[in-house]
Amino acid sequence: MTGAGHSKNDVKAAHCPRTALVTGGNRGIGYAICKGLLADGYAVYLGARDADAGRRAVVSLGGGDHVVCLHLDITDALSVEEALAQTEDNGGPVDVLINNVGVYSQESLLGAGHNALSEALEINALGAYHMTRAFLPGMNARGYGRIVNISSGYGAVCSGLSGPPLYAISKATLNALTQAAAREAAKGVAVAAMCPGWVRTRMGGNGASRSPEEAADTALWLAALDDTSANGRFFRDREEIPW
Repeated sequence: MTGAGHSKNDVKAAHCPRTALVTGGNRGIGYAICKGLLADGYAVYLGARDADAGRRAVVSLGGGDHVVCLHLDITDALSVEEALAQTEDNGGPVDVLINNVGVYSQESLLGAGHNALSEALEINALGAYHMTRAFLPGMNARGYGRIVNISSGYGAVCSGLSGPPLYAISKATLNALTQAAAREAAKGVAVAAMCPGWVRTRMGGNGASRSPEEAADTALWLAALDDTSANGRFFRDREEIPW
């Protein structure tokens, strides 16, 4: 694990009231969430599978003691366990986990390759599962924590799983994980999901209607809620939407 030139105790030394970890924080919505968390006074672990890209993102965010690059592959259980150990060693536990990493699989159900659905599920749902299994127990033990899963309206079963089928199935699975994890959240802990909308990122394209900052707003709001009323619920633009 690398800290982009920072010492072992950087996050602890920052003396921020809360510490957050954002997966896929080096670009797009994840980067906007990191930026917003820093502005709100959090210490931030910027998770990135590409460590060089993560370190560049840290520099562009201004560096300093409040943000550290965490080399993290959410599809690798060992990498997730190492990330958990590093955050605990480097200044205390993660209070807020944003499961942001995702891939937009656009193949048709019948036209996709043999492993296409497995790959979509691994990144869009199982990665969040690994992260939740690693970080939720500590939150429960401490009696405080917020987990925000970046999902999609395409994963809403009530809407017929509109959109590309593999993507929709994987996001519906992420929504199911959110509800299941919410039932295992202790008092003081909340697990919620949100739909960012169509966003101008590498995934959404330049023609999308929303900026990454607009997409990040609900995640930042959920992270900062004083109570756990969001537990087990699904949101868009700070409003609850049906599953």
